[in-house]
Amino acid sequence: MSARDWIDKDFYRELGVSSDASDAEVKKAYRKLARELHPDANPGNADAEARFKSVSEAYGVVGDPEKRKQYDEARSMFGGGLRGGFGGGSGFDFGDAFGQQGGFTGGSGGGLGDLFGNLFNRAKSGGGTTARPRRGADVETDVRLDFVEAVRGATVPLRLSSPSTCDTCHGSGARPGSSPKTCVTCGGVGLVSRSQGAFAFSEPCRDCRGTGRIIDDPCPDCAGEGVNTKTRTLTVRIPAGVEDEQRIRLAGQGEPGRSGAPAGDLYVRVHVTPHPVFGRSGNDLTLKVPVSYTELALGTTLTVPTLDGVVSLNVAPGTASGRVLRVRGKGVQRRDGQSGHLLVTLQVTVPADLDDDARTALEAYAKATATHDPRPELTALVQKARQS
Repeated sequence: MSARDWIDKDFYRELGVSSDASDAEVKKAYRKLARELHPDANPGNADAEARFKSVSEAYGVVGDPEKRKQYDEARSMFGGGLRGGFGGGSGFDFGDAFGQQGGFTGGSGGGLGDLFGNLFNRAKSGGGTTARPRRGADVETDVRLDFVEAVRGATVPLRLSSPSTCDTCHGSGARPGSSPKTCVTCGGVGLVSRSQGAFAFSEPCRDCRGTGRIIDDPCPDCAGEGVNTKTRTLTVRIPAGVEDEQRIRLAGQGEPGRSGAPAGDLYVRVHVTPHPVFGRSGNDLTLKVPVSYTELALGTTLTVPTLDGVVSLNVAPGTASGRVLRVRGKGVQRRDGQSGHLLVTLQVTVPADLDDDARTALEAYAKATATHDPRPELTALVQKARQS
């Protein structure tokens, strides 16, 4: 990406966030747009695909703390774009001084040259610069699993549209059968020096665009960049017990590195669809079971489902509503091989309508237990309040 791209493109606007947005806000905006614009969600929609690529490019810069810092510095210094006056209108042409990538020092060195050396990942070496390896950017994508898949684990295919090493030239930028040559203008260092008035400029070589290499016959697939955007499919194993919003890291599956540097990582954020019956608390599964009053008062045997079958539970006479029964080993499998439990909560249901026989029976029961106070502590407090 050239200096002109860094300064002329508004990556914050592309993501729909302000320049002072937090990292979390930037990430949230990117994930929302990525889900809406992903090629899988818009098959055959070229506009959505182009927008998806632009959003991915923007997030690749402002989603990386170091790149974002450099981008903000460049924008604050050259907010009006590369072709503008210097020092409030001296007529200095930055577009001419920087060529396509930009590098500039005043006097004995430092200043803007150091900034743009960082922006375009070049390190000083004597009187010039050489391209240095740069690790590929990390990539984030989303996947949705149903509840059972999240508990048991699943293998899912992922389609990713992101920059990748060109398969045709294998990253060299040159057409197969040819290779880049050392630039004779700058001797392969990528910089040339010239003077203008009181200033001495060290700027990227225009012939090689600061790379130190000349590609006479560019690769037809990547236009000499060595990298192009591709849609690839990965088969990813999601481990058992993954939780909603958990991120899984796949090392080396992000954007390719430059100049032999390693690729970035791929982070898969998992979204779990809730189950209509089961819930989850850590490694335990939860289940609410409606019961009648007589089942709790007299005791009963309940048959309840698990994720892999059914179990029978003995309910002792006099069990209170809200009691939690534990079924060992029927929860989420832990990484150490042990399992959580199934926690069954008993909840009394009250019938909305009673027939005559049921009403008569309940009235007889109420009369027979009239001397039993189900809330003695509250009764004592009420009596105390009345006496005071």
